[in-house]
Amino acid sequence: MHISKKHEPGARGTGLTDTHAHICDASFDDDRKAVLERAEASGIEAIIAVGENIEDARLNLRLSRDFPIVKPAAGLYPAHLDVDAAGEVAAFIQTHHHRLWAIGEVGLDFWVVKEEEQRELQKEIFSGFIRLSLELDLPLNVHSRSAGRHAVGSLLENGAKKVQMHAFDGKAAYALAAVEAGYFFSIPPSVVRSRQKQKLVKNLPLECLLLETDSPVLGPDPKVRNEPANLSMVARAVADIKELPLETVREVIKENTRQLYNSQENAVTSR
Repeated sequence: MHISKKHEPGARGTGLTDTHAHICDASFDDDRKAVLERAEASGIEAIIAVGENIEDARLNLRLSRDFPIVKPAAGLYPAHLDVDAAGEVAAFIQTHHHRLWAIGEVGLDFWVVKEEEQRELQKEIFSGFIRLSLELDLPLNVHSRSAGRHAVGSLLENGAKKVQMHAFDGKAAYALAAVEAGYFFSIPPSVVRSRQKQKLVKNLPLECLLLETDSPVLGPDPKVRNEPANLSMVARAVADIKELPLETVREVIKENTRQLYNSQENAVTSR
């Protein structure tokens, strides 16, 4: 099976959404406007800009005012085991929820956090964000590195409803309970070089897949800065893996994105 590594410039009107990108990252400070222009030229209509701390949350909100393609989110990276920082981000989300598209990224990371006591604190912070998502009816954009089974367990235990599992690195078998619960899984450009991501795409229904770039990382070449314009490459890779027409993949994924984020788009644009 050949997986294309090409993005498709000029593919206007595809309506694709990059559902997880760190457009606030400092690596974009010198050319952010050009990066976003390339994204639009490649056919991207929206970029959900996730954050890792309160500073990212504030910057994402400012960027969304300057660049309509940017849809702001706010979260706390799971490696930040700081209850006060979590409270500050939660208060920000409470205050600005009418302008936010998601709570993210939040979740669990057992690759970084090894000690059981710290992992329990991480779960406690994550559970707080899950409860907040239910209270505000905001989608969760979830990080679960080396903790996929545990993250899914926390989501199910807390009754999470609107969930995107970002760059899931676990076995497809661990994802089945999440699929049954109606959760979505977003695929990054690293799918062109990752056997694990390729197996995930092959084994999960197209109806639960989304596209992301996780810019500036998880690109097709790990040594090169990733950017949202690479999103069309992911759509092509999914089509190749599933042996489906590219247009079919695009249409289904657009519908998946609408299912998760349309109510928030309506809420934001109605204000």
